[in-house]
Amino acid sequence: MASELHEAIFMAKQERHKNLFLNYRNLNIFPVELLKDEGMQFLERLFMKRNSLTTLPDNLAQKLPNLIELYLHSNNIAIIPQAIGNLGKLQSLDLSDNALQVICPEIGQLRSLRHLRLANNQLKFLPQELGDLGELETLDVSMNLLRTLPERLHQCLSLQCLTADRNQLHCLPRQLCLLPDLNELSMAANCLTSLPLDLGRSMELQFVFVDNNAHLKGLPSYLYNKVIGCSGCGLAGQISDVKQLCLTLGDVTVPLPSELKTIGSETDHVLPLEELACRVQHAAYNRTSKDVKFLTPFLLPKSLLDVVQWPLGHCHRCSQPMFTIVYPKLFPLRETALAGVHKRFWCGEECREKVFSYDAVKPKNNLP
Repeated sequence: MASELHEAIFMAKQERHKNLFLNYRNLNIFPVELLKDEGMQFLERLFMKRNSLTTLPDNLAQKLPNLIELYLHSNNIAIIPQAIGNLGKLQSLDLSDNALQVICPEIGQLRSLRHLRLANNQLKFLPQELGDLGELETLDVSMNLLRTLPERLHQCLSLQCLTADRNQLHCLPRQLCLLPDLNELSMAANCLTSLPLDLGRSMELQFVFVDNNAHLKGLPSYLYNKVIGCSGCGLAGQISDVKQLCLTLGDVTVPLPSELKTIGSETDHVLPLEELACRVQHAAYNRTSKDVKFLTPFLLPKSLLDVVQWPLGHCHRCSQPMFTIVYPKLFPLRETALAGVHKRFWCGEECREKVFSYDAVKPKNNLP
């Protein structure tokens, strides 16, 4: 393995390669061959994914001054040297799936940086200097321990995609609503309790994913005609044992329906029975409507039949139709068959339907 590594670096130097692939090399330290003498002044793209690196050399920028892209996904890097800020031509930096706890402020000196990926680390905060990255287009900080985002991010005027899923965020800085080019914002699986009232006012912002925020009670009105991520995915679980399940109530054991393959715990996101019923009816209607010979009348009120025929949207992960989920994938509904049908309320044994339009939905009480 060592000889193959030396040969790959030797050939890259001899032929002045602009791209060097050192993925899956079981590297524990940064190869010294890359830093000898004049280094590799001509190298533009360095791929070192899935190794065991724990740190980067302080003279990286001195020896590799023309780096445009640096990919360090899936290593054990815990510290980024302050000298990282000297990579003045760097446009893409991927440090996802490492052991980072702190990002040095010098990262704000990478004024050419366009794509920064820091997902799946142990970051508790981000430096305000990220706001100095005026060319930044993509920022992924998902799967960390973040409680807040830097307010100065609104200075990243080129930012188009911001992903901060699976953190501990309680709020979104209102200043982010000022980002003129922001097209996609993903804040799924956090601790959000509210969203800025101005969120979605920009015509550029078209995709907002805020599913799996249990304490989020409402959406700003500007988001009603945006594409909203769903809460609760219909993907089938991976079940190894498909034998019939039973529910034990005291001394009585009740067999559960054969369709039920698993029981969710308190921490699982389990779809409500109303949603499952609508999906079953929707699938049955689609099957029967394609073959008139087997078409049987549905004993449902017309308004409920409309709901079964036309779901509010589809899950962006499993493509299942959605009817009652809090954050469906919403498209403009004013000109569709669902323009006045959006929610049902069920009371005891009586099915009572309440119909209203999103045009009539206004924030109430302390909702955003």
